[in-house]
Amino acid sequence: MIDEKIKNASDVIHSDISAMLCSAKSCLNFLKNTNVLITGGAGFLGYYLIQLLIAQRKVSGTLINIYVLENFIRGRPEWIEALILNEDINIIEADISKELPLEVYNFDYIIHAASIASPTYYRLHPIETIDANVNGIRSLLEYSRTSLASTRPVKGLLYFSTSEIYGDPTADAIPTKETYRGNVSCTGPRACYDESKRLGETLCVNFANQYSVPVSIARPFNNYGPGLSMADKRLLPDIAKSIFDNTDIILHSDGTATRTFCYVSDAIDGYLRILTKGHRGESYNIGTELPEINVLDFAKLTVEIAKNSFGYQGKIVYRESEDHNYLVDNPNRRCPDIGKAREHLGYKPQVDLVDGIYRSLIWYRENLK
Repeated sequence: MIDEKIKNASDVIHSDISAMLCSAKSCLNFLKNTNVLITGGAGFLGYYLIQLLIAQRKVSGTLINIYVLENFIRGRPEWIEALILNEDINIIEADISKELPLEVYNFDYIIHAASIASPTYYRLHPIETIDANVNGIRSLLEYSRTSLASTRPVKGLLYFSTSEIYGDPTADAIPTKETYRGNVSCTGPRACYDESKRLGETLCVNFANQYSVPVSIARPFNNYGPGLSMADKRLLPDIAKSIFDNTDIILHSDGTATRTFCYVSDAIDGYLRILTKGHRGESYNIGTELPEINVLDFAKLTVEIAKNSFGYQGKIVYRESEDHNYLVDNPNRRCPDIGKAREHLGYKPQVDLVDGIYRSLIWYRENLK
């Protein structure tokens, strides 16, 4: 259901941050008077994570030192430049896949979100993708292991894995539980991402078991919303670009593949729960179980919202992609079982799909880059 009080991007951000301050209150309390490192913090998930931590500092009156480790390989977003100017944020400009002098810092919580997550871009940069997903988490695990012998040990390390580690699940594995072992190609065009995330999880589990590193794993399922760049080449940003260019929406598939979509504020709530309450060495699906909707129907729903709210006049057309690997190994269905996150963490997504799409389009209207 659309919240018609939301009129502009500022309304969207304010409403979402306010909701997260409430829903994630108990998790945010763990972060008072701590040093928090977010790798890849200038990306999609960092967009809300950083603003939420800043808001928590202000409402609680307590210190949260925010460190962002970024190589800015895709440029420095305007939003983070504005926050650097106006808020107390520490930027570490470095490549997470290289050896880093992290021992000079005392991090209490670490969120490893540095990765190339867009299929278009990770297929263009497969080695860099593998390095970030494997070497990056290995460095952070080693840092955390070493810290356990110090007077200020790391309290929580969150590894962002992916729902793509499941590959293309068999029909009897939908909705997909964390126990599903996967149906994944190790040599296909998506393997650089899928398999490096799987190896990253293996590292996490073994560091947790052998060294008691307090690491937990998130498996995101199709997060969307403000902060997801229009240049990212994923479904909603591509549709939004066509809507605000008032051109036809082009699908490069028959639209029968199904997904569930999780709005970013619900996703961030889940990730903070894993960071602060997740069981050591355990993985958690973060997403929504309903509705499982095919790509064509998602596009139709977005067009309906755009016509009613923004006067969009275009239509949906099919055009075969010039990229011959575009659909290779693309899962036919992707739908999580979030029972484990619900039981262990109290996770409960709140934003329905219609309102989430509307909020996203409001934000994209003012952020067309």
